[in-house]
Amino acid sequence: MTTAANGGSAAIEKTDVLVVGSGFGGSIAAYHLAAGGAKVTVLERGPWLEGKDFDHDYLLGSSYTKIFDFVSGDGMSVLGGNCVGGGSVVYFAALPRAPWFVFERQGSIGRRMWPSSINRQTLDPWYDRVSQVFPVEQQTWDDVTYAGGLWAAACNHAGRTANPVPVGIDTAKCTNCNWMMSGCRFDAKQSMLLNYLPGAVAHGAEIRPLHEVQRISRTDDGNYVVHYLHIDEDDYRITHGGGAIEAKIVVLAAGAGATPCILQRSEPELGTMPHAVGRYFSGNGERLNTAIINDDRVREVLGIDRGPGNPAYDAYQIGRGPVVASWDKLDGSLPEYSRFSLEQLYFPVGLGTFLAQAHGPDGPTWYGPAKRELLSKWSSWMTIFQMTEDDNEGVFGPPPPTGNSHRISQQMLGTGPLKYDPTPNTLRGWAEADAEVRDILERDGLATVLPWTNDLVGAYTVHPLSSCRIGDDPATSALDDRHELRGHPGIFVTDGSAVPCGLTVNPALTISALAERAMPGIVATARERGVDVSYGAPLPTKGAFPALSPVRA
Repeated sequence: MTTAANGGSAAIEKTDVLVVGSGFGGSIAAYHLAAGGAKVTVLERGPWLEGKDFDHDYLLGSSYTKIFDFVSGDGMSVLGGNCVGGGSVVYFAALPRAPWFVFERQGSIGRRMWPSSINRQTLDPWYDRVSQVFPVEQQTWDDVTYAGGLWAAACNHAGRTANPVPVGIDTAKCTNCNWMMSGCRFDAKQSMLLNYLPGAVAHGAEIRPLHEVQRISRTDDGNYVVHYLHIDEDDYRITHGGGAIEAKIVVLAAGAGATPCILQRSEPELGTMPHAVGRYFSGNGERLNTAIINDDRVREVLGIDRGPGNPAYDAYQIGRGPVVASWDKLDGSLPEYSRFSLEQLYFPVGLGTFLAQAHGPDGPTWYGPAKRELLSKWSSWMTIFQMTEDDNEGVFGPPPPTGNSHRISQQMLGTGPLKYDPTPNTLRGWAEADAEVRDILERDGLATVLPWTNDLVGAYTVHPLSSCRIGDDPATSALDDRHELRGHPGIFVTDGSAVPCGLTVNPALTISALAERAMPGIVATARERGVDVSYGAPLPTKGAFPALSPVRA
């Protein structure tokens, strides 16, 4: 008899496959396994919202605070999705492929981090599959918003190149409202709510929102039991009991900040975890710079003029996230840690006004007269997003009693067990990227650039990776190249934590391609463990299945 979540002995619910999380990696797994005939249950920690539910405001209790998870660690803060659709709902829909040299990186371990079976060439067919589903659209200069155009003009003035970013956006539907990070109420942004998840539900998968998975145990016959708590829909600090579900296959896709916590908490019952669980975390080498644009110099130097009485710029809030990137430093001939991309984006004022720093008399500051002056010019900001090569130096300490953080507020905010102490290699990469941004934007007085330093509150990432990574070496990878957890057959990880290292570009397409690549092996293992399932269903293109009707918990 299985031990239930409350500690007593009772018969519990059963399913073939239990998927934890419904972002990129979880949705892809749920679709293929359900479409192949398996009984699939998806447990999602956050609420289930649809287009009409996404609010254009920052008030507590709005969709903005409900669908984000902001966890502050020791040296690193992580911003991720917390809703059905996960990170695909809150991402900026930038979908580049990782450059070839990323797959050859050695990082801190001094040898190739990726499995020998994966390189850019072998992953391209899986990139192609995901690109059919979203689909990936290459923006033209006619699609580029004003802020992106100014960044491109500044790059050109400095002798650099710039390119429109490939995106998962229906540009005909996009209104340039710049609220896409808070969910797209116009369904112009390609998220899992429009393709993989409707397909999974159409094939019988059940999605349960506000179910936070805590740990996994094992039955006497080798199946797994996933234990969860019901989260209050308004105050995430409150739980309303819980339960457990037995499954033959478990796919963990809770995100790189939560998946290791679940596995660490499961160790007393499951047995020893691979050494790499909760280690080698990467923040994708990310760093932000805020530039304050000088309208007069933009007009004089770049020749950009919006007519008498109008500022030359004043367009920070208009657009659609990242639209233009400079990829000059994505050059495989450069040494490791000197390769990075620079991407113009809109970082929402609700967070940006708090996190952006000003040059105070004693150094960077978040408050005081210098910060007030900075905020008075917010409409002239330009945010440049750097994705560099870090050293995978993040380590998760003991997990909190529940979830992935100690929740501070009723929604969104918490403190977590991640410790991140950047190495000299990582610091050098940030410094080189900072210098490149300054050389482009401060040239001829176009702007004043203010890096978001990590001196006081640590670094930030919106693309957490690598905390349970794939690899060939059991000492430095938690998963084999089929995404199966070493020593625990039938448990797989398909979220960003499986990616071996930072990618120097936005990771959504790579996470998705790796999840697609993992599916034939997961299906094969499911068959070996007694699940009647097959692989080969058509891809779930947009509109192929009825729109989701959210289950209101």
